[in-house]
Amino acid sequence: MEKKTGNTLKLGVFVTLGVLFFIIGIYFIGQKQHMFSHVFKISGVFKNVGGLLVGNNVRFSGINVGTVENIEIINDTSVRVDMIIDESTHRFIKKDAKAVIGSEGLMGNKIISISHGTPGQKEIAENATIQTTQPIDTDEIFAKLKTTSDNAAAITGDLAIIMQNVSHGKGTIGKLFMDTVMAKTLDQTITNLKKGTKGLEDNMDAAKHSFLLRGAFKKEKKDKENEKKEKEKSK
Repeated sequence: MEKKTGNTLKLGVFVTLGVLFFIIGIYFIGQKQHMFSHVFKISGVFKNVGGLLVGNNVRFSGINVGTVENIEIINDTSVRVDMIIDESTHRFIKKDAKAVIGSEGLMGNKIISISHGTPGQKEIAENATIQTTQPIDTDEIFAKLKTTSDNAAAITGDLAIIMQNVSHGKGTIGKLFMDTVMAKTLDQTITNLKKGTKGLEDNMDAAKHSFLLRGAFKKEKKDKENEKKEKEKSK
């Protein structure tokens, strides 16, 4: 008899705890879904929801104020998202507020963020359609980053080949840097050019002092002086 009574007592405690945990679970789920508070509904139309799911959070000023109630495809370019929001924040959300789909961190769950709108505007109406902003497509960003990375890798590979050819004396630049014969030839060419320039200057000095050309140089010098004087007079 005592054993039967003990088993009944254990069963009663187990059932009581099970019901208690069930009620607590229902409470937290209902609180998250705003089942036990006054709410109002609004909708937003997006071209792409970017992985948003029913039950994801709706935020206003960084605070969770609602959840996504339903997602429905209207046509091939539009998706309507229905949201339920706590009534206590209704007066802060203006009719010109905008909703945008974001994420909790870089790879977190998708959320909807609602902006404040213009101060002084009327609050958004019940069951109204809020203005939306197209979300940033992270897949497109990652695709562009991959393309940039591939291009950088290709350029690095090409530079490595070029530097290898230069170090082995291949190509014009490689010969210029690595071929000592070509370097000496280039140095001798520069030296010859300097000598030729010096010889030309010596010839010009000699021509200026020449009896036959002295008059021509003097005339040219005089013409330049006259031209300079005329410019000064005109000023």
